[in-house]
Amino acid sequence: MTMTRSDIVNVYLPQPSGQQGHEQHGLRPVIIVQSDTNTFGLSTTMIVPLTGNLKASKFPYHFFVDPSQCNGLSKKSVVLVSQLRAIDKSRVGAKIGVLESEHMRKLETEIGKLLGLCNPPKNKGTI
Repeated sequence: MTMTRSDIVNVYLPQPSGQQGHEQHGLRPVIIVQSDTNTFGLSTTMIVPLTGNLKASKFPYHFFVDPSQCNGLSKKSVVLVSQLRAIDKSRVGAKIGVLESEHMRKLETEIGKLLGLCNPPKNKGTI
C-alpha cells in the first residue's frame, strides 16, 4: 500500500500487555506523519492516532478535527499528538482520507512543541 504524509488510514493498534497504561488501542484512524522522502527502505512509519472521545481534547497538544469529505472521518475527532509513535507498515489498513493542510500545519506545530523542537531548551540539564 502506498502511503503519503497526511493520509488518514485505519490501523489496528494492539492493547498494551498487562492492560495498563493509556495508549490507544484497537482499530482506529491515524494520521501518517512521516516524511515521504527517503523512507522507502523503512519497515515502519510514524503515526498520530485519533479518537472520538472528545474529552481527550483537554490534554496538551491535542486538537479537534471535524469530519469532512476530504478527511473521510465519520465524526468529530481529537488528534492525539502526545501519542506519536512508530508502527510497522503491515498494520496499515485502508486509506479513508487526507488531513486538510490547515490541520496538518497545526499537527506539525504541536509535534514540534511536544518534542521541544520549536523552542531551544532553557537549560542544558540532563533528563
